Amino acid sequence: MTTINNYRSASNIVSAKEWFDTGVRLPYDPVAKTILDTNLPAAAKSLYVFNRYMTHPMHNRNNIISFLPGYPFGSYDWSKIDALLEAQEPLNRLFVEYIGQGESDKPEDYPYSTFERANQVEAIWKYHNVTSTFAVTFDYSSLVVMELLRRQQEKIEKGIQPSTLITKVLLINGGYFTDGHSHPILTTPLLKTRFGKRSTMKAQTSDYTFNRMIKGMWSRKYKVSEAELAEARDAIRRRNGALFLHYAAGFVDEHKANGERLNLLPIVEKMHKDVSFYIIGSDKDQFEPRQVKLAKERLNKYGVGIEVLSGGHMIPMEQPKLLADRILEITRQP
Repeated sequence: MTTINNYRSASNIVSAKEWFDTGVRLPYDPVAKTILDTNLPAAAKSLYVFNRYMTHPMHNRNNIISFLPGYPFGSYDWSKIDALLEAQEPLNRLFVEYIGQGESDKPEDYPYSTFERANQVEAIWKYHNVTSTFAVTFDYSSLVVMELLRRQQEKIEKGIQPSTLITKVLLINGGYFTDGHSHPILTTPLLKTRFGKRSTMKAQTSDYTFNRMIKGMWSRKYKVSEAELAEARDAIRRRNGALFLHYAAGFVDEHKANGERLNLLPIVEKMHKDVSFYIIGSDKDQFEPRQVKLAKERLNKYGVGIEVLSGGHMIPMEQPKLLADRILEITRQP
């Protein structure tokens, strides 16, 4: 495991409005688990999921980098990295937004779960005819990609060709092992309670409450600006979205309840010869500081690339240049 210490503050903020204006909302049927024909009237029970799909003529449209979002900011996590990639090497890129986040619908009565998020990703892949992908995940999407990898391996073992094949995975500040979670009590453990629900409702309109709730996700050294916080508020509050902080706050409990299936060790053991795995953590991450240490102890023998960057939990926003460079390096590897 290597540690990268050349900390750099990021600039060139991408506005939430600009980010969401360059994507589209697709009608998703949660029963059929599919994206509906956008040329036909959407079914009454369909929900809309946001995605940004960027392709370029010089690249094979079937081979794409899929960026899966974090909790709670969603696809906006990737805004600075996307701008850098577009400027350096405009690869095919797909940014997924789960139900409950960003410009996706935010129903109150809905199964906000890892498995339903995996269904949405598969539906979007199928809609865009993505046959091969490099999956980049942040935060709780580590659980989603583990479920997707499980499904991929299960199909292969049954002699079924997956419609979308994950060939590379980069996991950033995620949860990989149930015994590695250490979220502070005043974060997700509190948000999933009734008090947490009331707090998120207040955060929908109170900048003070919102900032107190999420400011600790950045490192103190980074000194997140009010301009960045304002864009983060815009990204979360769309369509009364602050309540998502409460609705989806139980993902650690869900991981523990499904720890045998959502365990990175047996997944890597089975798949490391066919899928390339990479992990990046940050040295001031207050949410998952033990996960990278455990990954080093358990996964190094399988050739998993593991490194630590300087910064807090929000390294996609704190260290976009370093992450963009890593993504390009991995993309160029066979």
